[in-house]
Amino acid sequence: MRHGKKINHLGRTDSHRKAMLSNMASSLILHKRITTTLAKAKALRTYVEPILTKSKNDTTHSRRTVFQLLQNKEVVTTLFREVAEKIASRPGGYTRIIKLGNRLGDNASMAIVELVDFNEVYGAEAKVEKKSTRRRGSGSKAKAAAPVAATETTTEEVVEAPVQEETSSESSEEEKA
Repeated sequence: MRHGKKINHLGRTDSHRKAMLSNMASSLILHKRITTTLAKAKALRTYVEPILTKSKNDTTHSRRTVFQLLQNKEVVTTLFREVAEKIASRPGGYTRIIKLGNRLGDNASMAIVELVDFNEVYGAEAKVEKKSTRRRGSGSKAKAAAPVAATETTTEEVVEAPVQEETSSESSEEEKA
């Protein structure tokens, strides 16, 4: 029976899977975004999130633990210097998986895995588009009605302004005909 065995083996041996996830985690930390299959992306998320959590505590023990999993000094340095600063206030959920279409060769479902705090596009939209969630405020309806009244008075003023009937280029074309 298969009770309690949640890990996706990804069709690989244990050593191959660990090496692949280690390399993918290193690439994710260095490049902040990678494209892979959806199954590998989900497996990578469970592998890399605890590593990112360990990086928030910069001690010798946590550095050695992370190095044991990643096997790359440059990646560990980048993780503890750049990435740990940005994710320090985040309680979890450091990665985002965005589904893409299917791959042409074998129709495998593809996905982008990225570090949430390093995507400037989503971060800027989230800050700009935040609105109040109050539904019974008199302020929102009064504010919406005020600009409409202001635009009505300006349109009346524009209508009363004189309009020039002909331009010199149009009159010269009529004389030639």
